[in-house]
Amino acid sequence: MLKTEAPSERHPHLDQYDVTDLVDALVEDQVDALQAVRDAREEIAAAVMAALPRVAGGGRLLYVGAGTSGRLGVLDSVELFPTFSWPKSRAVAVLAGGRQAMFEAVEGAEDDHPRGEADLLAQQPGPQDVVILLAASGTTPYVLGALQAARAAGALTIGIANNPDAPLTRGAEVAVTLNTGSEIISGSTRLKAATAQKVALNALSSAIMVRLHKVWGNLMVDLHPTNSKLYRRALHLTMRATGADEATARRVLEASQYQVKVAIVAIMKNIDPQAARQRLAAVEGNVGLALAEPS
Repeated sequence: MLKTEAPSERHPHLDQYDVTDLVDALVEDQVDALQAVRDAREEIAAAVMAALPRVAGGGRLLYVGAGTSGRLGVLDSVELFPTFSWPKSRAVAVLAGGRQAMFEAVEGAEDDHPRGEADLLAQQPGPQDVVILLAASGTTPYVLGALQAARAAGALTIGIANNPDAPLTRGAEVAVTLNTGSEIISGSTRLKAATAQKVALNALSSAIMVRLHKVWGNLMVDLHPTNSKLYRRALHLTMRATGADEATARRVLEASQYQVKVAIVAIMKNIDPQAARQRLAAVEGNVGLALAEPS
């Protein structure tokens, strides 16, 4: 029996707890999710290092999964654009059952190996692409079909599973095992298995974006404002990074089409946004290097 499916020996009388103890047990069990990610940090780092040259060379991040795992892949993919201005066309999620499965279960979709292969091939994967395959069990036929197609296309494959020595991680070029064990509600991998996957995806994609110069220091300087909250965030980031007053930061941001990186370099080097943009382009978007260049 898969460890993620095995009955838990903890809290055998969970249904008899009062509400406070029930919530406490469910929350406490999540601690194991974080430990599983900690234990896999070297594997996640290896995935980052393997992915970097491909995405830096123009490749895409393609996420594949079914059910909860697939929805987590969708979540990670869609957040890269507003957070890091990562092009939407270069973060694509492939979900068993299609878009409908994001909102309701599509029965049998995860069991369709040929459909997983076909759905991945429809994205026309190539050698520069990075395919991130997620399955708590590590045995999901849909995901294994996509793995087969990705390997045949020469894409880098990163397999993330919650069972040791799973077919998914054995077959992927880079394996990330998040060994979360049995669930407090036996078999419900939407609990700590999913939590561990979410944390691992956060670490994986964020580390890639940091290495692609989407972050300066620890500031999110390449966000893409899409609402009033993000416009305010862009303003505050610019003020914090440069020490400029609000009026100056807003004026330069507007002239920079709200590209925070451009505004920072323009203010700190006392140059116009076009010159700041050229400086950044010359150093692959690295704010630190753009500021180090003599005026």
